[in-house]
Amino acid sequence: MSPNEQKFLERAIELSREGMQSGKGGPFGCVIVKGETIIGEGCNQVATTNDPTAHAEVVAIRNACKSLNSFQLTDCDVYASCEPCPMCLGAIYWARPRRVIYANTKKDAAGIDFDDQFIYDEIEKPDDERSIVFIHYPSENALEIFKEWKRMENKVVY
Repeated sequence: MSPNEQKFLERAIELSREGMQSGKGGPFGCVIVKGETIIGEGCNQVATTNDPTAHAEVVAIRNACKSLNSFQLTDCDVYASCEPCPMCLGAIYWARPRRVIYANTKKDAAGIDFDDQFIYDEIEKPDDERSIVFIHYPSENALEIFKEWKRMENKVVY
């Protein structure tokens, strides 16, 4: 790990402590870097915003995308104090950064009661076996909108 990479990872770890000590949420922090510049930061803010999606990585992605005026993090690196949860992992893939560097593992997180294994397990189950009921009602109107999207010539593909 280069000195700059270490510096950025340490900043993510520092944010995790700041967020935890301020009561914003769990002990998680994240910075997003383009080149040698931090373009977005975040700590977990679930408790203060009453937003279950306000994880450090999501907050940092939102800030970085706003900074770049783009919905993609092309040529950016994500530095996280912990291996991203399934939601953050999905957000990271949608944002398309170059790479993710993290400190603690998901096993470390499980050791302090942030265990996401049940989500990974739930994803693999059929709808009718999940702990939250998922009901599929096919709709011709909904499918027609997808067909319209497919035919659109001026759509923004992401």
